[in-house]
Amino acid sequence: MHDLPPVEPGELAVARPLWQRLWDLSAVRKGMILLALVLLWELAARYQANPLLLPGASDTATALWQGLVSGTLIQRSAVSLSVLLKGYALGAVLALALTTLAVSTRLGRDLLSSLTSMFSPLPAIALLPLALLWFGLGEASLVFVLVHSVLWPMAVNIHQGFQGVSETLRMAGRNYGLRGLRYVAYILIPAALPALLAGLRIGWAFAWRTLIAAELVFGASSGKGGLGWYIFQNRNELYTDNVFAGLVVVILIGLLVENLIFNSLERITVKRWGMVH
Repeated sequence: MHDLPPVEPGELAVARPLWQRLWDLSAVRKGMILLALVLLWELAARYQANPLLLPGASDTATALWQGLVSGTLIQRSAVSLSVLLKGYALGAVLALALTTLAVSTRLGRDLLSSLTSMFSPLPAIALLPLALLWFGLGEASLVFVLVHSVLWPMAVNIHQGFQGVSETLRMAGRNYGLRGLRYVAYILIPAALPALLAGLRIGWAFAWRTLIAAELVFGASSGKGGLGWYIFQNRNELYTDNVFAGLVVVILIGLLVENLIFNSLERITVKRWGMVH
């Protein structure tokens, strides 16, 4: 038997190469994927050699910069986001009201099930002609189709989250005398927060896509239009680089909202509280 000398942990540690440490960063991997896509786009455009059909990434970047410097793209984005927030907020409130009614009464549960079965498969953009007939050429028509696109998927997610709350928590709330709105606010909403955030995220995606599609058909009121209308106008005038610049702005806004708002909100709530992994 021989006593071995103690080994310091630092003697066993081996410094990892820099490229491995960088590769472990999700931002670096995503940046490389994005760079590869941009290079493929530029190569395809140069091979096509027709800027009218497919402008390159460099041409699109120039058009994007010019649109931002002139303020046109910023103004169009502000118009779209203003309409989006109104329709999104109204749809979220209605979805929460419907699900609250559904978990409170059997009639409300049947009402929610029937309405979601009927209207959830109906594309929101298909209601735009009726919206124009009912509300005229204005912002109200866009808000109407946005509410439809947000309401049903969000209501389904919230209701499923409420249904997934454990019976122990439900009984604890009832034992404390919670009923109606207080029962929903103090028991169901905190326990079903991951499902609520998922519903908000899905509702945002549906609303953003619906708004751009609706603005491509009709999106100008009193000379003002959003990003969809900007894309439609430049397509008619054959400024394809501006069309791609508008599409890039749509993508960038979607990425910013997803990462800066929803991911941050999820990180500081449900992940910190151990509700998801």
